[in-house]
Amino acid sequence: MHLDKAALIKGDGKDCAVNGKSSRVASLLALCSIVAVSLAPSGSNAQDLPDHWQFSAALYVWLPDIGGHTTFPSDGGGGNTINVDISTIFDHLEMTGMGSFEMQKGRWGAFTDLVYLDVRGSKSRTRDLEIGGNPLPASVSADTDIGLQTVLWTVAGTYHVVASPEASLAVLAGARLASIDEKLTWEFSGDFGSLTPPPLNGNQGASVDQWDAIAGLKGQFRLGADHRWVVPYYLDVGTGDSDLTWQAMVGLGYSFGWGDVDAAWRYLDYHLKSEGPIKDQNFNGPAAGVQFRW
Repeated sequence: MHLDKAALIKGDGKDCAVNGKSSRVASLLALCSIVAVSLAPSGSNAQDLPDHWQFSAALYVWLPDIGGHTTFPSDGGGGNTINVDISTIFDHLEMTGMGSFEMQKGRWGAFTDLVYLDVRGSKSRTRDLEIGGNPLPASVSADTDIGLQTVLWTVAGTYHVVASPEASLAVLAGARLASIDEKLTWEFSGDFGSLTPPPLNGNQGASVDQWDAIAGLKGQFRLGADHRWVVPYYLDVGTGDSDLTWQAMVGLGYSFGWGDVDAAWRYLDYHLKSEGPIKDQNFNGPAAGVQFRW
């Protein structure tokens, strides 16, 4: 079969970028699998998993930086749109809450994870906007306010391929819902010159509700003579309504009889369909919380 090299690289490089990100995430999945499997005990030493239901629930606080690009219709001005890089408005960590619930019997299990975010950000006399894809004229600035409300819900089944006192590894498959709603309020000041301006003030919204299939792995390493120090990790990648979504987490915790207390770094990224108003969205920052087991 002959492949046309020019056809593979045509366009603005977006497809290549998405494929490159997907390849890097796949490589991370493979690397984590190799490391965890290398710690797996031999058959005679393998830990027997309990053949009864086990449950755990966790509550966390997450402090992510928020990034992304959104195109808002401006209702006038010759069909101009207002393009916003929201990282220039949300320029500091925002607090959000999340929780998870997991069940397991033998090697099989399932979990669900819910993240809810409702924040606002504003900037005065900013020029970090574009009109119809073009930078603002040098004499124009804007007062902006943006609200972001997001629900991210993951549900998946798991199968443990490694289970020992020192390490565990489960493969996972499931789905994630992303419900993202943004609202922009703006007021321009200055001289647009020969450009056809949008309304000098107004507000518009943009939203997506979408499902993606995901696959990945999750597990932990246990350190120390009594295995009380815990290094949890998680990685998934998926697609569906979005072009690509992926999520990664690694942490450090301490195990008690009733559960774990830990801190982690979590990154969640979405590359959405190019024809939609929200082009991409990402959340990146530290989290801390407590997990209860019974």
